Amino acid sequence: MKNRILSVAIFGLSIMAQLTAQNFTSLREQIQLAGEWQSSLGPCRLPGTTDENRLGEKNRDTLITYQLTRLYPYSGEVTYTREIEIPKTFRGKKLFLVMERTKPSTLWVDGDSIGSYGHLYAPHRYELPVLAAGKHQLRIRIDNSPTSVPKEIQGSHAWTDATQTNWNGILGEFYIEAVPDAFIQSVQVYPQVDKKQALVVVEVDAEKDGKGTLDVEGYAWNTPGKHTLLPQQLTVHLKKGRNKVEIPISMGDAPLLWSEFHPALYKLNVTLRSGKNRDNRVVDFGMRKFEVQGTQFVINGYKTFMRGKHDACVFPLTGYGPMDVASWQRVFRIAKQYGINHYRCHSFTPPRAALEAADIEGIYYQIELPLWGYIKRENTVLNDFLKREGDMLLEHFGNHPSFMMLGLGNELDAEIDVVREWLDDFRSRDNRHLYCYGSNNNLGWKGPQEGEDFFVTCRVGGGDGYTTHVRASFAYVDAEKGGILNNTRPATDKDYSGAIARCPRPVVGHENCQFQIYPDYGQISKYTGVLYPYNLEIFRDRLKENHLSSQAKSFHQATGHFSIECYKADMEYAFRTPGFGGFQLLDLQDYPGQGSALVGILDAFMDSKGIVEPETFYGFCAPLVPLALMKDHCWLNTQRLHIDVALSNYVEGDWDEPVRWSLVSDDSGWKREGQLSASVSQGEVGRVGSIELSLSAIKEARRLTLTLSTGEYRNYYHLWVYPDESAEPEGSVYVTSRLDDDLKKKLENGASVLFIPEHDSILAQSVGGMFTPDYWNYSMFKTISENAGKEVSPGTLSILTDPMHPLLKYFPTEDHSDWQWWSITRNSRPMILNATRSEYRPLVQVVDNIERNHKLGLVFEFAVGKGKILVCMTNLRAIADMPEGKHFRTSLLRYVKSDAFRPVEQLTWEELNALFHADINQRMIIGVKNESDYTIGND
Repeated sequence: MKNRILSVAIFGLSIMAQLTAQNFTSLREQIQLAGEWQSSLGPCRLPGTTDENRLGEKNRDTLITYQLTRLYPYSGEVTYTREIEIPKTFRGKKLFLVMERTKPSTLWVDGDSIGSYGHLYAPHRYELPVLAAGKHQLRIRIDNSPTSVPKEIQGSHAWTDATQTNWNGILGEFYIEAVPDAFIQSVQVYPQVDKKQALVVVEVDAEKDGKGTLDVEGYAWNTPGKHTLLPQQLTVHLKKGRNKVEIPISMGDAPLLWSEFHPALYKLNVTLRSGKNRDNRVVDFGMRKFEVQGTQFVINGYKTFMRGKHDACVFPLTGYGPMDVASWQRVFRIAKQYGINHYRCHSFTPPRAALEAADIEGIYYQIELPLWGYIKRENTVLNDFLKREGDMLLEHFGNHPSFMMLGLGNELDAEIDVVREWLDDFRSRDNRHLYCYGSNNNLGWKGPQEGEDFFVTCRVGGGDGYTTHVRASFAYVDAEKGGILNNTRPATDKDYSGAIARCPRPVVGHENCQFQIYPDYGQISKYTGVLYPYNLEIFRDRLKENHLSSQAKSFHQATGHFSIECYKADMEYAFRTPGFGGFQLLDLQDYPGQGSALVGILDAFMDSKGIVEPETFYGFCAPLVPLALMKDHCWLNTQRLHIDVALSNYVEGDWDEPVRWSLVSDDSGWKREGQLSASVSQGEVGRVGSIELSLSAIKEARRLTLTLSTGEYRNYYHLWVYPDESAEPEGSVYVTSRLDDDLKKKLENGASVLFIPEHDSILAQSVGGMFTPDYWNYSMFKTISENAGKEVSPGTLSILTDPMHPLLKYFPTEDHSDWQWWSITRNSRPMILNATRSEYRPLVQVVDNIERNHKLGLVFEFAVGKGKILVCMTNLRAIADMPEGKHFRTSLLRYVKSDAFRPVEQLTWEELNALFHADINQRMIIGVKNESDYTIGND
């Protein structure tokens, strides 16, 4: 149909000053199609999926470890049939059959083919032929087979079984509706905040030329303050076909603006009267202006920071995203408790209910086309599919104020000329959103490209070391030794300023964090839907092989608590960076696919794992974050402590409340506190002062906790102070790195021994030294590293120890890794102790990943003959000049000298020798395929 923009005459404004707020309702008659249907696989209920209806053969494979298992997987064509009755009231009206969300479909009515649709995101809306009142048969074929969409789509989160599953069925609204011969096809609302108006674009389809009247009314419906729009009534002259009417609507002198702080929504009712017929459309919209100023995002004149999370549509009970608003509100309200204001959908677009909930909750959405792969001009089938998806999602979801950003997919390798043409066209159609070519295209190596509004990436092009990185943690295959957090001495005074200086537009950190947490196997009972965690059952059973089942909860807690400190450090790198755009965490919740990436502080159901309170996490993920800038976490008591204090301010306004600080030892025996005046402009990272203290009164090793608070915002830091003492003498302790006859004789004669094996001598009996939790998933990146000819990560997650053990009397610690362990773990090779007695536990254990589940020891002890031996797998010489390294050695030696050194685990010399020469049974670990190319780059 030909589009026509009509010139409209304002017939007159109503003399009503106020319109009584009401719940506008649709005038259209509908037949709901929800209920019992017959399918080619058996009877079923729709809306629903074949998985939910348990159609097809049950999956007998219970050995899948790389993702959750679909209990009733089905891929192929399914035909759904039902008889309906058309009422007499539908006579003379146009009829449409609507399926809100489905897969490629074909419709027959009374045996006659109506047509087919192949898109994924927008509703399938079929115009039906004239149907007489009475019974008619519907037949709908849904196809989720590999041939139904381009093969490149099938690795995306719109299709993959790794998360929401490749379901077959019909979801959401499902009905036949009747409309008059002149009806409203669509209503789009374009906020014009600077003009205090909204441009309403109405498309009307008419069967013939004629005259009509459009009534426009609306009100703010979800805000404490009421705001009713002055109604307008317009006379329009309709031509046969598609008519486009543009209506500027005054929003008054003080329109309510939409943002994360006050997500005000207006409900607009547009009614068409043509002869005796009436039709209407009801839409929600928000008044907001989202734009870019330099390297920062700006909403309604205020700079904003994207505190985001990755979303892969993880809903294990159904295998797809909820189609109701309330379920999504639950998800967003949980995320907001942890400070999240932004969601990035990895290679998929959520259903309308998600955007409606995000509108209400004030969530900033980046949605994406369904692609993880390549875009080349010659691939016209894929290109046509993707461009159509983009055009349709703009039309169907464009009114949602939460729909802020659109990307073309994940980690693409795209011909820039092609995608630039797409973005130029998208912008010309809809200026309500910002656009990018994709998230982390080419893994960031090619840097920013002209034509996109913002740049989502892990690095801003290639460069020396970590100078271009904009996240602090990587896989070993993608950055030397896993990046900044694992491979540089911990500090809190660095940022990404050098990296973002290479980009003229906002940079958003891509998939930050990805720190593995050992699973809580208690969650298995929660999987009562279409997906089952055989992977978790297998990982749990593997613990039994090395007799570690009793430690599962301890592993979970230790790795979880340590991951929080790593989350905090990674995120604060971004908050410290002036002009930074934001980050997208991977993830707040577990990701059950790609080898089982259990990286969330929440489980797959968005339930807490019990490792951090939301209020604590919010302290370093909030609109305003107090920041301590320290050159180190570990200090000597002869040093003068210097800490700069800054505020990252993205609230709506300048900040001038004072910052209160306190620094206190764990035993509260040493405490200092004070206050700093503050003045930080909106959208800036500003220093407000310094804390400078003498540490000389601290005579023994202590952990201190620094707390910074201002207004409602509060953050914390840990640092360690050690006495500046001379090296602890070895005294009567025999210290050696060789397992030889001299050591044997010493033990036979009852010596106390500190044994520090040379790492080269035990490579096969140990794993590499690593500080941060293993990245994402061990099996996947092990395979990627091997295929790329690059180093494989050591794969460990944290230490686990008893802080009250006398071994650690002079080395304060919690039961998990923290920053004072960095040099100790990085310069270690944890020993594989699978051959020891089942009940035996190291004094300082290292938690292994779920694939291997080795019993690993960093420090452990035995009684051998008349002697006693303490084994330390850290190269103490390498860390002797570091405050924590020197004092760790002190604590070990003092323990060996003390009466508390009484190992109970008895080994013979032969057993000890065998332990350090054992042949380790290595499980074959093969990771799942990943679409990204990790052979590129120069890190």
